[in-house]
Amino acid sequence: MIRGGRPLRGSVSISGAKNSAIALIPAAILAESEVVLDNLPILSDVAVYSEILEELGARVLWDGNQMRIDPTHIRSIPMPNGPVKKLRASYYMMGALLGRFKEATIGLPGGCNFEPRPIDQHIKGFEALGATVTNEHGAIHLHAKELRGAKVYLDVSSVGATINIMLAATRAKGATIIENAAKEPEIIDVATLLNSMGAVIKGAGTETIRIEGVTELKGCRHSIIPDRIQAGTYMIAAAATRGDVLIDGVIPKHLEALTAKLLEMGAHVEELDESIRVIGQPEYQHVDVKALVYPGFPTDIQSPMTSLLTQAKGVSVLSDFVYSNRFKHVPELVRMGAKIRVEGRSAIIEGGPLNAAKVKAADLRAGAALVVAGLTVPEGTTEVFGVELIDRGYDHLVPNLRALGADVWREMEE
Repeated sequence: MIRGGRPLRGSVSISGAKNSAIALIPAAILAESEVVLDNLPILSDVAVYSEILEELGARVLWDGNQMRIDPTHIRSIPMPNGPVKKLRASYYMMGALLGRFKEATIGLPGGCNFEPRPIDQHIKGFEALGATVTNEHGAIHLHAKELRGAKVYLDVSSVGATINIMLAATRAKGATIIENAAKEPEIIDVATLLNSMGAVIKGAGTETIRIEGVTELKGCRHSIIPDRIQAGTYMIAAAATRGDVLIDGVIPKHLEALTAKLLEMGAHVEELDESIRVIGQPEYQHVDVKALVYPGFPTDIQSPMTSLLTQAKGVSVLSDFVYSNRFKHVPELVRMGAKIRVEGRSAIIEGGPLNAAKVKAADLRAGAALVVAGLTVPEGTTEVFGVELIDRGYDHLVPNLRALGADVWREMEE
């Protein structure tokens, strides 16, 4: 429930990156002793992963922003159903279990359903390493007598495939080279954890990653990088409400693409060592935005950015070259009075005021877009349904917004 029209003011601290956490937790099972993850975001996806690991026999202690994972007594058991169906990133269990046990059975993942995201590149990588992969009754079965290093060229620069192949290759015999690898900061974060555990990985963050397989990995302690998508959403909300917000505990370099667009629109942005200050302005210029793979404009911030562009003068064009069907927030914004039409991979957005309405989140980032939109509406109460999807990527969203001066609260649906 959002009564908008209030500029956000103050500071907000950013939690650990969701897109790192969902890969780091399964990576921990490659170790032979305890792994401690600090700066963990408190999200529903993290809770599901805790369930999955305990089902496999790991000892998991989750206390606030820290998770201790003892994988000593873990075993590979088939998981065609159950918790793995609740989140898309459960596919990382394939690479982790294949690396440690040379076998895995994982039900095809769930998560946000804004576009079918095929795992063909993951499978291509596993097969190159020597695994046999079959799909039976909606579950992926992987088996290898042994894993051997190989050269893998990804047809698509996929974050999921890059990390998954990296997980399996860490304990393969010999050297693996991943070409056309994704470059996202979360991949560097996973490689940092694995190297701390004793892996030999070079080139993470570039298009060529080299992995020298090792026979054993040990536990370690690792602090997760800040969530650039969460930070970007608060930056957008600050601009959209004409507020003044310091987003603290971030890596400004990870947000350069968004910062550039906010400056182009006319917002004031100050970059500090570990924080970014966004000062909104009365008027914004229309801009064109293209969502691309990192270091381009993040597709995960595309939806909230749509809401901000409704506040700009003139016509903006927002195109997504990562996912073609990531515009499920648009019909809901139209219900709020937005003038937007979708043509292929692009949304054409004509600036103008929004109205309060009852709207529903179609996915995680679409939900964030509706919250940003609601914050801009000066009269009435915007009701956003389906907030359990928002909980998959934003911890403490309501308390954080309230601390910044927003009139926001949650109610249980009848």
